[in-house]
Amino acid sequence: MHRRDLLRFSFGASLFLGATSLVGCTPQAASPGYQVLRDDDLPLLQALIPVVLAGTLASTELVLHSLDHKLAALSPAMLKLTRQLFDVLTLPLTRGPLTGIWGGWAGATDTELDRFLERWRDSSLNLLRQGHASLLQLLLMAWYERPEAWAACGYPGPPKV
Repeated sequence: MHRRDLLRFSFGASLFLGATSLVGCTPQAASPGYQVLRDDDLPLLQALIPVVLAGTLASTELVLHSLDHKLAALSPAMLKLTRQLFDVLTLPLTRGPLTGIWGGWAGATDTELDRFLERWRDSSLNLLRQGHASLLQLLLMAWYERPEAWAACGYPGPPKV
């Protein structure tokens, strides 16, 4: 590891650890109409869903409700990790430096969102690559579990029992 890489890693780790220590400061109550998703999570997810699921007929609202249902079924430890990821992405202190999205998620362009996803996917930091994989898996799972997604990909649905 080169000195510059070590400095980058140290800076990123410091920001991440500082942000996750602030998790207790963020409201934990679910947004109205949801079991788990919070008001702060919604702009992030509403911005990412159309970009991650581009080319599908995905409805942002359907995906959000599917995701919320899946998150509600997670173990407390896994839910805590997912909330920490969302917190790091929504706190202004960490959002800008770690994502390149300096304004709010609602104002981010598709190009900026694509750059953020590519930046995390191709990062030299394993933590960011894991965050990227987690985000994509969560959103893809939330859409492709829905019957509305099955016809477009040729899946006839589960067998009738």
